[in-house]
Amino acid sequence: MNGKPTLAKSLKLHQVVFMGLAWMTPMIFFTVYGVAYQAAHGLLAAAYVTAFVAIFFTAYSYSRMVKAYPISGSAYTYTKKSIHPHAGFLVGWALLMDYIFSPIIAILTFGIFMHTEFPSIPTAVWIILMNVVLVLVNIIGIKSVARISGISVMVQIGFILVFCVLIGKDLLTGGTGSPAVFSLAPFFGPEVSFGAVFSGAALICFCFLGFDAVTTMSEETIDARKTVPKAIFLIVLIAASMYIAISYLSEIAYPHFTFANPDNAAYHLVKLVGGNLLSAFFITVLIVATFTQGISSVTSVSRFLYALGQESILPKTWFTSLHPKYQTPVTTILVVGVISMAALFINLDSAVMFVSFGALTAFTFVNLSVIFHYYIKLKKRSPKETFLYLIFPLTGAGFIGWLLTLLNPFTLGVGIAWVILGFIYLFAKNEWSKAKKGQPESSKNEGAFAARKSM
Repeated sequence: MNGKPTLAKSLKLHQVVFMGLAWMTPMIFFTVYGVAYQAAHGLLAAAYVTAFVAIFFTAYSYSRMVKAYPISGSAYTYTKKSIHPHAGFLVGWALLMDYIFSPIIAILTFGIFMHTEFPSIPTAVWIILMNVVLVLVNIIGIKSVARISGISVMVQIGFILVFCVLIGKDLLTGGTGSPAVFSLAPFFGPEVSFGAVFSGAALICFCFLGFDAVTTMSEETIDARKTVPKAIFLIVLIAASMYIAISYLSEIAYPHFTFANPDNAAYHLVKLVGGNLLSAFFITVLIVATFTQGISSVTSVSRFLYALGQESILPKTWFTSLHPKYQTPVTTILVVGVISMAALFINLDSAVMFVSFGALTAFTFVNLSVIFHYYIKLKKRSPKETFLYLIFPLTGAGFIGWLLTLLNPFTLGVGIAWVILGFIYLFAKNEWSKAKKGQPESSKNEGAFAARKSM
């Protein structure tokens, strides 16, 4: 046995679920409420159901692929091994945009809300402080992250339950003026515009991000082939239940709710439901939620960079080094901390859109990976297997791919430019590798041809 440190397998099912939910942040519903409300033209319940259906197909595909490859790397690894290394690189590069901007969103949101509570302290101070804390907590170890994530998720779910109970009480007592407690109008009413619903769904797929992030922790999870797939479905079902319940109750209770600024629309909705006391509780919980989201997202992106280092996509010496005591990828964590300082300069809306591009691109290819791995390579083609490994994932790929096209043109343009930049990097890296070996591939071919000719 060699003395090289390895990632410690210590995570159990409930810890993986809590970390996925913490990365997802159930309170993200309120963070994007105003923007999502506008995108869906107020039809949030229908938009969340649509997003859930699309995500469910993809969750199934992730659960299949993590059984095939229970290692770090997520969509990058699945696509590379199932389809082609170049396709894997494309997905990994797009997913890198998703993972890199996720901690930036958490740090920026934390800074904004802390500055709102303490106006005398600049947002930049909170951003720098949180970034340093996230780096330190992640270096100390994965178990500390899991414990903090569990507490945060329970607090968030507690707030959401209180919020829903208060709306339900008002509906039952007639306090909202709504004529009905139960109605299908949010889903099938004459005012439902399917174009608006799908546009909203494309944006709020962002709210489900987190179920996929737990696949990056496979090498630190006990019995990953069984644990991670279970965690994926639990995370998606718990999140969908909360999001649909909140949006449905809000839509029934306040069908004509309006707001001036989408950034703080949720605050006014919470105040409408529970007054000043609930709104103060809301701010506190939201700050805690963004903090723990930051912890989990730094964990995920650092493990993803670690996987890219193992594959030599990134410099292997730097990105695969582990701390001898804590057994965590300290170098990648520090790199994430440096990159996350971009929260000092970037716009929150742009960061959310970039995450959506990376995630939807990866989701599309994970669905396709199931087809290539199980249906094409392993030839699982019985009637049941054809449904599970061809029709089901193909439906998911089509659905997610279509939602990807519904993102705004600027986001799509930047995303495509990012992918092109990735291919330029790959080409330059390959050329540099050839030069380092001392002889270009073409020269080798010419030499071999000359040798054959002289025989």
